[in-house]
Formats: sequence, structure tokens, C-alpha cells
Amino acid sequence: MNARSAEEFEAQLRAIGEQRYHHLHPFNERMHAGTLSEEEFRGWVRNRFYYQVNLPVKDAFILTKLPGRDDRRRWIQRIIDHDGRTGDEGGIERWIGLGEAVGLTRQELLDGESVLPGVRFAVDAYVDFCRTRPWLESVASALTELFAPDLLSKRISDVERHYPWIASEGLEYFRARLTQQPKDIAHLLELVIENATTREQQDACMRALEFKCDVLWSLLDAVQLEYSKS
Repeated sequence: MNARSAEEFEAQLRAIGEQRYHHLHPFNERMHAGTLSEEEFRGWVRNRFYYQVNLPVKDAFILTKLPGRDDRRRWIQRIIDHDGRTGDEGGIERWIGLGEAVGLTRQELLDGESVLPGVRFAVDAYVDFCRTRPWLESVASALTELFAPDLLSKRISDVERHYPWIASEGLEYFRARLTQQPKDIAHLLELVIENATTREQQDACMRALEFKCDVLWSLLDAVQLEYSKS
């Protein structure tokens, strides 16, 4: 079977997000509707942090496999954006700021002892996927970022409207990602569209993206089960 055209391939990748991205998860919908309790919101921030601290780890695995110097130079910025550097502590530190804004301590976030088993399993599976799978599939799994900018904008406005107990400066992580993600998305699409040149490769990239959607969904499943008990 012939490969899809670039336009058709991209459209099918985007359709996966429209159907399976975690903006459709009931917990996320409740967050944006303003119906989460303080305990539920803190539980999400605490557990999502485990995902956040593993983003530069999975990006480092991908970096070691990218075949071209120019792409490695561009990809390494993703690690810097999260781990930070002198003068700019990065996304992990900003997420700690969010944790402190919702009433968590730095130590509670960094020790990882309270991370739910389901969250740990999902995130570890994602890191292992990026460690073991071909670089093209690993990159394709990150295409969930295609669907994030609109969600981030909505999250900022909805949290400010519905959760006034959260200090506005705690939302700096999301504000920073609004300017970082367009460059990340452009590079992701370029790598996947240009290098998935066979139907088999395109199918593998689509499965990788579906897997990543499942990881994010499973993370919210675990948080919802633990913190939304009646």
C-alpha cells in the first residue's frame, strides 16, 4: 500500500488527538469547569510532576538516537526548557512553583514518595518506549504537543477564573509553554512528516501517538480514582 500524502498523514495524526487527547478526560473537563476540590487539584499537581521531571529524561534518550547534528541541536533545547540552566531554572522549577501555589512543599514534590502506582507505571512506560523504540516512533509519540497550546491557554484562564485560591504566579509554567511549544511542534512535524516515507512507518508513528495519548489518559485515570472518591 502506498504511503499517504503529507497532507493526509498530518490530518490523520491530528484526528488522533481530536479523538483521544486527554482534554476529553472527565477529570480534565472537571478541572476546567471549576469543580475540582483543593485536594483533587493538589493530587493532580503532585502526580503530574512525576511526568514533568521525566520529560527531559525521555528527550535525552531521543537525542542520542537522532541521526542528524542539526536536529540534535534543535532537540536539545527541549531538555534545557525543562531542566533549565543558570539564570533560567526551567519548566521543572516552574512546576514546583505551581505546587507551592496549591499548598505543596518542594520536598513533597521532589521526594516522589506519594506518586500513585498507576501514574508511575504510565510515565515509566513512556520513558521506556522512548528509550527502546526507533527514533521516529519516539519523536512521533511527542506529537501530543500538537493539541496542547489551546488547552494551555484555556487552563490559564479557567484556573484564574475558578480557583482564585491559586496565586497567579503559580501558572508561569503554562505561560512559558505557550511561547516554547510552537517551535517544538514545528520541529516534531518536520521530523515525522519528512521521515515517515512509507505506509509502514506512518502507521508506526500513528500507533506511537495513540500510545502517548493512552499514557496521558492513564495518568488522569489514576488521579481521578484516588482523589475523586465519593
